[in-house]
Amino acid sequence: MDPIERKQAADVPQSQKSWLRRWWPVPAIAVLALLTAATWRLTQPAAGSAATADKSSRNGNAGDRPTPVVAEAATVQPVFDVTLGALGTVTARNTVTLHTRVDGELVKVAFREGQIVRVGELLAVIDPRPYQVALDNALATLEKDKAQLANAEVDLDRYRGLIADDSIPKQQYDSQVALVQQDKAIVQADQAQVENARLNLSFTQVASPINGRVGLRQVDLGNQVHASDANGLVIITQVQPIDVVFPIPQDQLPKVQRRLASGVQMQVDAFDSDGRTLLGSGTLLTTDNQIDTTTGTVKLKAEFGNKDGILFPNQFVNVRLHLENIADALTVPSAAVQRGAPGLYAYVVKPDKTVQIRTLKLGASEGDRVQVLTGLSAGEQVVVDGVDKLRDGASVDVAQAGAAGAGAVRSQSTSASTAGAAGKAKGAPAAGAPTREAGAAPAGASASAPAAPHATP
Repeated sequence: MDPIERKQAADVPQSQKSWLRRWWPVPAIAVLALLTAATWRLTQPAAGSAATADKSSRNGNAGDRPTPVVAEAATVQPVFDVTLGALGTVTARNTVTLHTRVDGELVKVAFREGQIVRVGELLAVIDPRPYQVALDNALATLEKDKAQLANAEVDLDRYRGLIADDSIPKQQYDSQVALVQQDKAIVQADQAQVENARLNLSFTQVASPINGRVGLRQVDLGNQVHASDANGLVIITQVQPIDVVFPIPQDQLPKVQRRLASGVQMQVDAFDSDGRTLLGSGTLLTTDNQIDTTTGTVKLKAEFGNKDGILFPNQFVNVRLHLENIADALTVPSAAVQRGAPGLYAYVVKPDKTVQIRTLKLGASEGDRVQVLTGLSAGEQVVVDGVDKLRDGASVDVAQAGAAGAGAVRSQSTSASTAGAAGKAKGAPAAGAPTREAGAAPAGASASAPAAPHATP
């Protein structure tokens, strides 16, 4: 072996020793991590068991607490007004499309759009001159034929004297009698022509046939109008009084018919689209003569005075029909009534702060209250909120219905406090607590302690 090979063989162990000195902390750190993981694994089940036991303890204590509920007393209402709601449509009592009876030029419009008009009030004028000429011509013809009739009657009187003396043939006398009758018929025909011409002349004055409100004008001044025009001059709707048509379920029809048959006037109220503003009150007039098979409803018509003109034709309104008034009715909130295996029932709060399931027999309902026929007494408390977790005989913590809103506020405050405490436990600021800005002194630090220096640009 030459000197160079011996030098290379001597350098190999030296390089291995240098590598060991450089990388020996790596296996040491790996062994330390394994030991730490094994220690955490061995201690974790014990901590988990303790947490489970603590949770079970809290659940056990919660199970013994009374269930919070909201209750309201059953009350006796002196007058329980039972109504039936529906969506109705306002309809005009009468609707007229005003047409002319004669043809001609529209020379005058005597109404304002939207004006309230009365029967016989002048609305428009058609050029009357052609019809005045026709009347004058008919009068002239009548006078001419009257003169001919008078002459024929004079001749008849003369022939009557001559026939008595046997001076003329009887045929001539009979012909004169026929001529007089013919002239009388002509005069009657002329009189009819005069009346027809006078009637056409009167048709040039277009008057309102009903009381009502006129709409928008369909024809402008100066246009030629005809009796056959489809749109007419204007549309008039009678709005005082006005009607409202609305459907009710067919099951409610017998009650309505009995009330109508007894002669009782049933009140009907009309409200706006949100159901809060009263537009007017009226009385029920009648029912339709058949039931709509597609909807199972029957239409009713009510009459409203509409003195202030709030109700408008084709307007949609919320209708409330007053069916009956029940005296001294025992009622409870509808939220208290439950449906289940016992049928209709409610949770009644007993004096010992436990609840009892009580089956009920209900009557009419109105709004958020329902009449109780049997099963409750006046003054008994029924649960209206919090029934989901109740059972017969469960202990409850009762809050009155009026205090439910305040309880909700207190619950929100308690939740906020709990969230704040949890935040402090985790080192985070509580909900609603002021946060410390960057550079501010930490809590508990002296006011004279220097703040962190600001970064300079």
